[in-house]
Amino acid sequence: MELWKTGSGLLPLQPRTPVGATRPASLARPTSDWGAADRWRRRGGGRRRGGGGQVAAAAVVAVEVEVEAPWCGARGGACCCGPRSRRLCSSGFSRACRDVFRGPGTVPAPDDVALIRGILDKIGPGDVNLSAEHNFFKATDAAALPHPLAITRTTIYTCTNFSIVIFFLPPTAVIPLHNHPGMTVFSKLLLGSLHIKSYDWAEPAVFAAGSGDRLRLAEVVRDGGFSAPSDTLVLYPAAGGNMHQFTAATPCALLDVLGPPYSEDRDCTYYQDFPYSHCPSDDIAELRRHGGGMDDEQISRMRQLGWLKETAMPKDLEMYEMPYRGPPIL
Repeated sequence: MELWKTGSGLLPLQPRTPVGATRPASLARPTSDWGAADRWRRRGGGRRRGGGGQVAAAAVVAVEVEVEAPWCGARGGACCCGPRSRRLCSSGFSRACRDVFRGPGTVPAPDDVALIRGILDKIGPGDVNLSAEHNFFKATDAAALPHPLAITRTTIYTCTNFSIVIFFLPPTAVIPLHNHPGMTVFSKLLLGSLHIKSYDWAEPAVFAAGSGDRLRLAEVVRDGGFSAPSDTLVLYPAAGGNMHQFTAATPCALLDVLGPPYSEDRDCTYYQDFPYSHCPSDDIAELRRHGGGMDDEQISRMRQLGWLKETAMPKDLEMYEMPYRGPPIL
């Protein structure tokens, strides 16, 4: 069994599963406590998702892992967070999420987005018992960590309409380019620095000549670095950079609120991106023809365009799950 090491001993860490396998029922959180089991970025998908179709082995992959949980006080010392750690609960955060996320097919209104964003903008690492003084966040060389590129996730809360999770990325770790079908996602960087590259589909849809529907035109929304503390980023089903990739420059803790969460009907698709020059074409003439008559301002943004191709989940992607050790939000 995979293990997560804390000061009080070894805690079980949920095993990761191979491509195409779903989480065993014995590892799912009880519905009475957590709501529907969260299947964030489920390992796999059919041929359309790039998952390679059927996978013969659906058994859980078990690897011995011993790393230290990055919670403040996890090594037996006193928690340094004090009253700040109660902010998630006292802010009415969970109540606001319940009011804002009303289920699949709905996009939060601007006032609702401002409400959630305003709460998240005030939240810091101490509010979830994270300390920048922990060894994980002080590591400057990923090679010094037991699993240099392994990404860890902890789920604060999940239900049918939304989920709240934190991702821990060691230096140089990458969450590859992926989408959020029909979802609104709030991302708050709690600790560290990372690079974000995100895309939205160009509309109407344009496909590279001779590629069928394999290479689709997308527009770059963000391509730059972010460091904590930073403002909350928001993406929508068709705007704001719905397809994004994170690359950690330093050890990072990233808080995500996803509504609705990933599920069997909202699986994750991975992409490989290519520069616009990768596929020669008639450039402006073709964009005018397929884009319904782009104006000069739109054409001037051509340098921000790229091609996306669906791909399988990267084989070297390591992602594990650990128990949440911060304060409750209810």
